[in-house]
Amino acid sequence: QLQLVESGGGLVQPGGSLRLSCAASGSTLEHYATGWFRQAPGKERDGISCISSAEVVTYYTDSVKGRFTISRDNAKNTVYLQMNSLKPEDTAVYYCAAEKSCGVLPGARYWGQGTQVTVSS
Repeated sequence: QLQLVESGGGLVQPGGSLRLSCAASGSTLEHYATGWFRQAPGKERDGISCISSAEVVTYYTDSVKGRFTISRDNAKNTVYLQMNSLKPEDTAVYYCAAEKSCGVLPGARYWGQGTQVTVSS
């Protein structure tokens, strides 16, 4: 059973950077497409990025293109989200999820517990 744990969230000033980690246990994350979602207070959870199992496909929602980069380190069984040029509107709880493909990630079986990212001066 795949288990996911996010870390790396925190408070950062506008224009700053954070790197989120999604560490897996119980199975090999390399075999799954893995993505990041975020949910701001009072809003729905939105998918923002995904990387396929073979790293052939990466996806970014328009609002984070050019600022966020998703990557995976198979040796560490971890997927990362490097977030640069952060804006107050990036404030949300960030979740990672894993499933067979990026296309079905919104209905993923495996989710982490979330990590809070707050962008504020």
